[in-house]
Amino acid sequence: MTFPQIVSREEWRVARQELLVREKAATRARDALNAERRRLPMVEIDKEYVFEGGDGKATLLDLFEGRHQLVVHHFMFAPEWEAGCRSCSAFLDQIGHLAHLRARGTAFAAVSRAPYTKILPFKARMGWTVPWYSARDTDFNQDFQVSFEGEGDSEPFERPGMNCFLRDRDQVFHTYSTYERGLDGLGSTTSLLDLTALGRQEEWEEPRGRASLLGAPAGSERIRYHDEYEN
Repeated sequence: MTFPQIVSREEWRVARQELLVREKAATRARDALNAERRRLPMVEIDKEYVFEGGDGKATLLDLFEGRHQLVVHHFMFAPEWEAGCRSCSAFLDQIGHLAHLRARGTAFAAVSRAPYTKILPFKARMGWTVPWYSARDTDFNQDFQVSFEGEGDSEPFERPGMNCFLRDRDQVFHTYSTYERGLDGLGSTTSLLDLTALGRQEEWEEPRGRASLLGAPAGSERIRYHDEYEN
């Protein structure tokens, strides 16, 4: 494993100030990108989706819980699986108290293709309280490009994603989508690790040679359900 160069406190301060200039530029660029995201056009949802949740059947409009906005986390949990995706589980572990989103008129829900009879015990095992719905009997995941049937000899597959919706009375509009690496900066674990010297400890990160901590596998290979980690 490689470590950062050892320098004096003054040399570190100079290097930190140089990096701070670039960090502030990145912050301004991120603000501009977020503004462009808010300027995206939107598409009205005219298809009826009926999910199954803790209170029985629910439409997409119901998922808003009367609020103006809805963020849907597409949690990879196929109908034939016995447990949800480990990486999706690690992401959902990082979702904080929903009161802060709800105070800004925004609802949050996880949606998977697994039947609710599988979702419920797994959700209880993980200790999550976020709303979670089954989209098993709908085309919701396929329509929003997170579940694929596969072509030719390829197997069906799932991918993680996030979709955002806006409500105007009883009209629902799709405003934004992001998938896979697009979720990276949305979780506190990756955001905090990005501040550290060893980073996420992934093989693709620069500088090279910091992915294996004390001989352990690279970062993503170490992901477990939170009740499977050893102290």
